[in-house]
Amino acid sequence: MSRRTPALIAAAVLLPLALTACSTTPDGDAATGDKAPAKSDGFPYTVKNCGVTTTFKAPPKRVVTMNQHVTEIMLELGLKKSLVGTAYLDDQVLPKYKEDYASVPVIAKEYPSYEQVLAANPDFVYGGYSSAFAAGDGRSRQALKKSGIESRLNTESCTKGDQPMDTLYEEIRQVGRTFGVPDRAEAWIKQAEADNAATAEKLAGLKPLSVFVYDSGDKTAFTAGGEGIGNELIERAGGTNVFADLDKPFGDASWENVVARKPEAIVIYDYGATTVEQKKKRLLTDPALADVPAVKNQRFAVMPLSDAVLGVRAPAAVDKLAAQLHPGATTP
Repeated sequence: MSRRTPALIAAAVLLPLALTACSTTPDGDAATGDKAPAKSDGFPYTVKNCGVTTTFKAPPKRVVTMNQHVTEIMLELGLKKSLVGTAYLDDQVLPKYKEDYASVPVIAKEYPSYEQVLAANPDFVYGGYSSAFAAGDGRSRQALKKSGIESRLNTESCTKGDQPMDTLYEEIRQVGRTFGVPDRAEAWIKQAEADNAATAEKLAGLKPLSVFVYDSGDKTAFTAGGEGIGNELIERAGGTNVFADLDKPFGDASWENVVARKPEAIVIYDYGATTVEQKKKRLLTDPALADVPAVKNQRFAVMPLSDAVLGVRAPAAVDKLAAQLHPGATTP
């Protein structure tokens, strides 16, 4: 999992809190019709993102997205015409985005090289994980800036101690402002808040289940920590993350700790070459885990990785996870 290695994540969470934004003029109206980016009302717009302050005089016109969840943010906001390249799918894009995604050139299966990015001639690069801008690979935000390319890093990679769903709302709001479509962003946020409230109402009064997230790993378990949207998804879905004390979005835990914390359910992240069934087999055939309640009762839930990161899938992901953790309680 090169884009989300513990070292990268640990570095990312130490970056400055970057949720403040301001502009010198009021928001403009969103575009209509073919959903082309709006005219330059609301500009110049100044935003601070993960320690980098940028002033936009107009919406970016040629964008490369480096990870799936930020690609889907762009598509949700109707900005496919701004995309000149994309990269690094964790799984299939949502069906609602399939046609739009097919119209965007895939410039690399995983991360593109700096040269591949430049070949797309972007004026903006949007990364989902800090590894998208790895200096060692020549793709740092500073290097892009020297080439005249502005950038944005999804704020899950540089916030700490926040409320991740609020961070998501701010991510959508700032991207909407950057591309001159604030009304689309606010409409999405309003709907997301309503969807989250509806799920919370269905779960009212239920006792939370203790949950262990199994992302990957053999000698140790790579799991969801207490920082980031993954932990909040569990809580909003009627669970309690047994590794909420891990102060990062992702990290390693010992199997001894998994056993000691006795999770009642296991959420398996689905992505990459290792299938869900292979992950289940690894858990079910490990003698050390035989007495873990979730393993003993074979109580598993499954989430695509793209549901468990800071992107537009999050509100629906809460409801889908709640239905797996509390079957029957969420049935209309």
